[in-house]
Amino acid sequence: MNLNLTGKRALVTGSSGGLGEATAKLLAAEGASVLIHGRDEERAEKVAREVRGAGGDAAVVLGDLADDEAAAEVARAATAGGPVDILVNNAGFYRHLSWTQATPDEWRDTYNVNVVSGVRMIQHLVPAMRERGWGRVITIGGGLASQPMNTHPQYNATLAARHNLAVSLARDLKGTGVTSNVVSPGAILVEATKELVTHIGPARGWGDTWEEIRPNAVEALIPNDQERFGEPDEIAGAVAYLCSEYAQYISGATIRVDGGLIRSAF
Repeated sequence: MNLNLTGKRALVTGSSGGLGEATAKLLAAEGASVLIHGRDEERAEKVAREVRGAGGDAAVVLGDLADDEAAAEVARAATAGGPVDILVNNAGFYRHLSWTQATPDEWRDTYNVNVVSGVRMIQHLVPAMRERGWGRVITIGGGLASQPMNTHPQYNATLAARHNLAVSLARDLKGTGVTSNVVSPGAILVEATKELVTHIGPARGWGDTWEEIRPNAVEALIPNDQERFGEPDEIAGAVAYLCSEYAQYISGATIRVDGGLIRSAF
């Protein structure tokens, strides 16, 4: 499907690796000019070179979105070459902590990075989208927003906030031609996920090799209808669709890409 993104400029936060990298590369393949964002110049430049090597258009913007001035500078750099039509709020982080380990400071830091950073970029970039009468804001959420685990509670809560703010923004964008939606991944097989599962697998009796550990980890941790981990490109595909003209009538929606991990019908 041709998603008609030629001529659009897209900023994908946290796109020097993982889901953000896959998303930026697919948007570029669909014709968008992409802005690769990260804090590590070498990693971000590597992704940009790969996009250009595949025939796409990419530039790099660097900065810590958890800081007001640094986030403002990212926005200035992103718009220096033209308006940003598509904002993918992907950047975020978490630590595997229990309720007793997650201190109030940890909660504050996680909320700042995972929620307020996205708000900063929305406030910097969406007003110009309103003026132009076209734009897309895609927030990367997660199933833990509605089905939280007992661990890393500070992260679960920020995912719920990300979902909530995206819907609130959609209501505020009524009649503007700009949409706000959520893509909610399940357990996606990025490098960090594979490293974690491989590390804990032997002690949990899942096996010793990745081939043995993988199906047992899925059954134990993320039982879903597809009986596997998701792939980054599957998240990127959902984002790309929501960025297209085909998705103009989708507003304030959560698109779950989780293999059926979340059991709720709504």
